[in-house]
Amino acid sequence: MTTSPTSSNAPSFWEDWGLDLSPQPQGDSDFLAQFGYLPGLKELLTLRQVHALEHATVWVLSESIRGTAEDETDANLLSGMSTEQGFYLYGQVKTLQLQRAVQTALQRITTGSWNLAVHPRCGTNLSVGMLLTAGLTMGFHLLLPRGPITQLLGLGLATTAASQLAPDVGALAQRYITTAIPFNLVVEGITPLPDQSGRPAHFVRVRWVS
Repeated sequence: MTTSPTSSNAPSFWEDWGLDLSPQPQGDSDFLAQFGYLPGLKELLTLRQVHALEHATVWVLSESIRGTAEDETDANLLSGMSTEQGFYLYGQVKTLQLQRAVQTALQRITTGSWNLAVHPRCGTNLSVGMLLTAGLTMGFHLLLPRGPITQLLGLGLATTAASQLAPDVGALAQRYITTAIPFNLVVEGITPLPDQSGRPAHFVRVRWVS
């Protein structure tokens, strides 16, 4: 895990094209007000915001426990899973420590540290990598001669290209598709909750506010 990001602006790639994709505090609220009749829309918008808060919390916790080699291992073992009601946090974390981290994460991510919504170990990156590999493999398969050597070469090229592209494409997918800045969330409570494997776990329950 890398150090926590602190920059708050949209990537210059979009600014070069004259597009302002900076998060807007009322963006999801306005969207929901206009299209709230669509089934599942509120749940989807909530899930994206919860996902961002989960990532931000993991960043903050990692900062607080990093130091020794043992601490680094604990930080890398932190993981989470988001739902529309809140998120599960797995790892060696005390309840009070998590309460502080969640509030800190929520404050930071909603006041400018938007990159906290993106995390390199998110499952989105894995999904993006698999899609890129499949797409590039099919592309090389169609473009290259049908000989076994050239096809094998194409497979190798596709895998290498996908592994190089996945982190950046995955980060973009997180930023603009699978997460949203949690302007509409308030934390209702945190419950210690061991999962089926017996690992320490907590559930952070949130509520949507307009």
